Amino acid sequence: MATAQQQQHSHPAAAKTQVQPCRYKTGKTLGAGSYSVVKECVHIDTGRYYAAKIINKRLMAGREHMVRNEIAVLKRVSMGHQNILTLVDYFETMNNLYLVTDLALGGELFDRICRKGHYYESDAVDLIRATLSAVAYLHDHGIVHRDLKPENLLFRTPEDNADLLIADFGLSRIMDEEQFHVLTTTCGTPGYMAPEIFKKSGHGKPVDIWAIGVITYFLLCGYTPFDRDSNLEEMQAILAADYSFTPIEYWRGVTLHARDFIKRCLTIDPTKRMTAHEALQHPFISEEYGANEADLLPIIKKNFNARRTLHAAIDTIRAINQLRAGGGAMMDGAMSADPQKHGGENKAANTSPTSNAPAATDGSGGTDDGADKMEIDSHGDARGQTEQQIKDQERKIQETARGLWNAAHK
Repeated sequence: MATAQQQQHSHPAAAKTQVQPCRYKTGKTLGAGSYSVVKECVHIDTGRYYAAKIINKRLMAGREHMVRNEIAVLKRVSMGHQNILTLVDYFETMNNLYLVTDLALGGELFDRICRKGHYYESDAVDLIRATLSAVAYLHDHGIVHRDLKPENLLFRTPEDNADLLIADFGLSRIMDEEQFHVLTTTCGTPGYMAPEIFKKSGHGKPVDIWAIGVITYFLLCGYTPFDRDSNLEEMQAILAADYSFTPIEYWRGVTLHARDFIKRCLTIDPTKRMTAHEALQHPFISEEYGANEADLLPIIKKNFNARRTLHAAIDTIRAINQLRAGGGAMMDGAMSADPQKHGGENKAANTSPTSNAPAATDGSGGTDDGADKMEIDSHGDARGQTEQQIKDQERKIQETARGLWNAAHK
């Protein structure tokens, strides 16, 4: 880090600062976003390890309000709930802003599930209950998270009993109940966004309950309810709440209480959706589970891996189409290897299970040109995949990728 920081002593928007010596030393990179990087850091005096979100002022030009808001929200809720990531420190240098938070070493939610030997509905309930408890706390304090998704749910430590933490409040807003303030900015991750966000009719706390419904569905089957080949189709499915609990073989081991919980979260009218406190009282969350539960892990891992393969291939094909449209110029180093050698899956390891990358048919720059149009059945319009569909889809992906690659290099 720099040798001196400007330490904030008041609200981030306030001007008063003073120069202080550096108190932290940064280490390995933990993650990166469009205008920030997260690094492990150690407090020089105490030797304690934290995570530092380092935000480049130049790259965040025009987005300062998001960062200031994140700081305000984190300050307001820090140390108030065991399932919310704590903001430890905040300061800035000439070029960067630094948000120092607890270090969550337990990894992401879905990675943790996939490493388990067994996974039952009661395990999913424990995760949803912890998330709901934190969301109820946020809502009680007038805060809407607005970007709840598995990637923003982290574990504090690698231990089995570690706390689940809600992280990344960059899209949160503090609700002003007295002024009847409503939020109209389109934000969030498309697959987890509530209908009222797309409608721009104003939204508030119910959007977090909708997202919990999507997360619950995902935690019980390994795919999301509104996943489609393009963002437009996905949005249309969300607006109509077009989802189902099929194929039946993937939902046979899931209780009716779980399905009812999801339905009451994925209610189009936000005024009829459960509140966080009502959701905590739902039988899915509150009732005890017996010893005869079905192990959901094999189905979840299969669906997750199939979806990850698909999105990796879609990303590959979009990159090829961009390459062709750009007259052969490489796009961010995309497609540096022949997919014929890698099965079109060379990016799979870096693809999120909840990726919403649209297929090459969304009209983004010369991608919808007849023969090059990619026809992929996501999983029967978000209704899961049979074994044969997965095999057919993988074959189709590889054939399409090879054909586009060859065409691009003629």
